[in-house]
Amino acid sequence: MHIEFRHLRTIQAIHEAGGLARAAEAMNITQSALSHQVKGLEEQAGVELFVRRSKPLKLSPAGQRLLKLAQQVLPQVQALQDEFSGLRAGSTGRMHIAIECHACFEWLFPVLEQFRRSFMDVDVDIRPGLAFDALPALLREEVDLVVSSDPEDLPGVEFVELFDYKAVFVAASTHPLAAKTHVDAADFRRETLITYPVERSRLDVFSQLLIPAKVEPVAIRQVELTAVILLLVASNRGVAVLPDWVVREVKYSSDYVTRPLTKDGITRRLYAAVRSDDLDKPYMKKLLSLAGEEARKLQSA
Repeated sequence: MHIEFRHLRTIQAIHEAGGLARAAEAMNITQSALSHQVKGLEEQAGVELFVRRSKPLKLSPAGQRLLKLAQQVLPQVQALQDEFSGLRAGSTGRMHIAIECHACFEWLFPVLEQFRRSFMDVDVDIRPGLAFDALPALLREEVDLVVSSDPEDLPGVEFVELFDYKAVFVAASTHPLAAKTHVDAADFRRETLITYPVERSRLDVFSQLLIPAKVEPVAIRQVELTAVILLLVASNRGVAVLPDWVVREVKYSSDYVTRPLTKDGITRRLYAAVRSDDLDKPYMKKLLSLAGEEARKLQSA
């Protein structure tokens, strides 16, 4: 027996309409064509699907079995069609994000909150890219966007500029280095440096300042949360280097001082790494647009 979707739609339409004439009208076909479909289906099945001469037209036990199948299968088919339509229109999809910047969680959440309101059917997930190789995962399509400050020349991947930021030295207002106009690499030799728990090469203070200068702090203390880092700094338990958007409110507090790293400062650029084929998807465009708007807010704060 060869059952087609049209057979399932036919049996369901007749059951819901309670007769051939009303079902044919609902399906926008002639009653003759509908009767022909039913006859052909019954010939394939080898059993009657309807109780003849019943008003309204009733399904036989075999017809009830076929109706049950229709009620299970057709909603799934419709859901799949709706999903494919959404994918074509760019209103549904997947946005799994990996972050290679520990402090970026605080910057990204407002962006995702706005994004969610526009694309509620896009599956959003965030993974800390510092815990795995994010860019290879992007190429394997395990994630869809990587927030990184270290662009690479990768085929099929575009690094979209988000915004520039400065790495800023933070210390308690009573700290001896508070008297300086800027902080150099050598100033860290006697300091406990409080950092996020990631490898040194992925921290700006090391990659851009201390490693090139071959300077080692007296101690390193690793802390997960930005709020705890700032609490320890205010208590004079150490010093930290954080992105300027993280400390934009701290600089107005009497508990802290913020200073540039080196006389000229250290500026870094944040990128969104995206597969080239995904750049034109409406939800990807929207996310990158919102990220740009949030960046302008940060720079004007």
